[in-house]
Amino acid sequence: MAAVGAVSYTGLPQEEIERRYRLVREAAERDRLDAVIVCGNEYTGFEGAVTYLSGFVIVHRYAYVLLPVDGEPSIVFPTEARYVGEHGTTWIERQEFVDRPGDWLADQVRGKRVGVYGMDYVMTVRDYAPIAAACDLVAWDVPFDHARAVKSELELASVRESVRINTEGFWVFLEHFEPGKTEQEVLAPCEEYFVSQGCGRWTMDMVLDGPNGGALPEFKIAGSRRFERTDMVLPSLEIAGAGGHWVEVSRAICPGEPNDVTKAMFEAYEEYYDAARSVLKAGATAGDAHRAVAKGFHDRGFHLGHVTGHSIGMTMIEFPKIGETDETPLQAGMVLSMHPHAIAQDGQSCLYMQDTWLVTDDGGVPLADLPMKIYDGTESR
Repeated sequence: MAAVGAVSYTGLPQEEIERRYRLVREAAERDRLDAVIVCGNEYTGFEGAVTYLSGFVIVHRYAYVLLPVDGEPSIVFPTEARYVGEHGTTWIERQEFVDRPGDWLADQVRGKRVGVYGMDYVMTVRDYAPIAAACDLVAWDVPFDHARAVKSELELASVRESVRINTEGFWVFLEHFEPGKTEQEVLAPCEEYFVSQGCGRWTMDMVLDGPNGGALPEFKIAGSRRFERTDMVLPSLEIAGAGGHWVEVSRAICPGEPNDVTKAMFEAYEEYYDAARSVLKAGATAGDAHRAVAKGFHDRGFHLGHVTGHSIGMTMIEFPKIGETDETPLQAGMVLSMHPHAIAQDGQSCLYMQDTWLVTDDGGVPLADLPMKIYDGTESR
C-alpha cells in the first residue's frame, strides 16, 4: 500500500483510503470481529458501501469487499459480473471472480467472527448459506454506518457538489413546470441535467401530487398525469454526483392556493427548519433531533409518514436514523437528510420537502441555498 499522502491510481488520496479502513477496523475490533464483509448490489442506493471501501462502482449484478482486521482487503465478484463494471477503478489489488462468492468467502473466514454490512437487505441467500455455516456471522449494518457517519473534508466536498447539482435540478423542474404538462414531461429535463453532471444512474426521482391545493401522500414514478393549476406538487429529488455521495433537496410547488391543511403543515415546516438549526449539533442525539423537528407537526395533529430524517453518504440511507427511538449522539461532520413527511388525519393531504444538513458544533447548517417556501412556479434564481 502506498505511503500516506500519496494518491491512489483511482484518484482518491491514499490518506482518505487509509482513514476509511482505520475507522471500520477500529469499530470491528471494538465489537470483537476478525473481519468485515461489505455487500453491495445494483439496486439504487445500495451499492455505496462497496464503493466506499474499494472505489468500484457496481454497474450490474453485485459484489463484496472482505476487510480483515489484520491483512489486506479483497473484492469479490460473481463470474457473470466480469464485464459489468470498470474493475480498474478499484484500488484493491486482490480481485476474485468466482461462480459462487459465498463459497469463496466461506473459505476465507472459516471459524472466525465476521460482521456483515448488508446481511438484512443485500446479501444473496445463495451466498449467505455457506458463509453462515462456516463462521459466526454478526449483522453489522448499524456499526458500519456509524463508523463512516462523520465525513472527511474530501467527502464533504463531494456532498456539496451533489447538493449543487440537486438544487439546480429543482430549479430545472420549476422552470419546466406548467399546468397541462405531464409529470414525465416536467421530470425528464431534471434527469437529463443530472446525467449531464455525472450522476449516471445515481438518481431516484419521484413525485407526490394531488388536487385542490393538497398533495396525496403516496410517492409515484412520474407518469402521464397532467398537472392542473390547483394541484400541489412535491418533487422528490434524490441524487448522487460523480463523487458518489447522495443528497436530497426539494421544495413544494402550487400554482394556485394551498388548502388550509397544507398551510398548517407549512407552518410546522417553518418551525422544523428553525428547530433543525439549533438541534442538529454535536452532543444532541438523533432522538433529540426527531422530537424537536416533529413537535410542530404533532402539535397540529399531523402524522409523520416515516422517520424525520437519516444519515446520508455513499449509500442512500445510512444510520443513524433521526427517529424517536434512536439516541445515537450526533457529531460534527455528520450529514443528515431531513424530510418530515406530514400527513393529514384523513390521509388526503401531505407535505414533503427535503434538505441535506451538516451537523456542526454550533448547530445545523442547510447545505442548499433554497428558501423554505411553497413555490408557485413563477420564481427564478
